[in-house]
Amino acid sequence: MSAEESERNSLPFEPNKKRQKPPKNQTKSVAKAQKSVNQSDKQRSYTKEEMAIPKVVSQRMVRRVAGFCGIPTALGILTLIVSYLLAIYSDIKLPPIAVLLVNMGLFGLGVLGITYGVLSASWDEEKGGSLLGVGEFSTNWGRMVGAWRETRQKNS
Repeated sequence: MSAEESERNSLPFEPNKKRQKPPKNQTKSVAKAQKSVNQSDKQRSYTKEEMAIPKVVSQRMVRRVAGFCGIPTALGILTLIVSYLLAIYSDIKLPPIAVLLVNMGLFGLGVLGITYGVLSASWDEEKGGSLLGVGEFSTNWGRMVGAWRETRQKNS
């Protein structure tokens, strides 16, 4: 990936320059020498505010997670209550395996909703994104996969 492509695909709130990590296979004496060189270079360190996700974006993520995770989870709890009430107050006997599978499915959707809620939110501070966030999900998924590949290439 070229530097121009990497710049284009960076996160909207990501700092422009990345900190360089020292190589892993250094001895302690070489690491100390490298540390003194790095301190003399006066590398720019980023503050917590510069490295943090902007408040607008994090609130957008929380709202989406609440919806995409909260609704299936609430339905899972509701099915437990409804199946209990049906078993106690009516003659309808639901098979326990059916109740279990429905609950597992709904709670599983809730877990997936956490991921989808974060990735479907627009990570750009100025753009609100769409209602379901399908376009934002594909953009953010591409960014995440690209970062994984870049990290894997650097580590190998």
